Amino acid sequence: KKSEVSGATAKADIKPKSMHRAKIWSDDVENLYRFQQAGYRDEVEYKQVKQVDVVECWPETGYIKKLQRRDNTFYYYNKQRECEDKDVPKVKVYVY
Repeated sequence: KKSEVSGATAKADIKPKSMHRAKIWSDDVENLYRFQQAGYRDEVEYKQVKQVDVVECWPETGYIKKLQRRDNTFYYYNKQRECEDKDVPKVKVYVY
């Protein structure tokens, strides 16, 4: 049990080395867009803050289905793409 706790705290300190903006839409950009709408950098930060192992995704597309915001309200997303072309440059892509 003890090793899990120390592993979790070590994992909680993951910080991105750099950041760039998305230029073209992709499945990864779509999911980052959803995390950032809900107030998180990306999946890494979401899992740290919410202490969850898996994020609920649509089985058909692999896109994120539901995210819990920091104020504990939920965002629900469609199966289809939600990040429009005009929003792609707003998405921040973090490198670890």
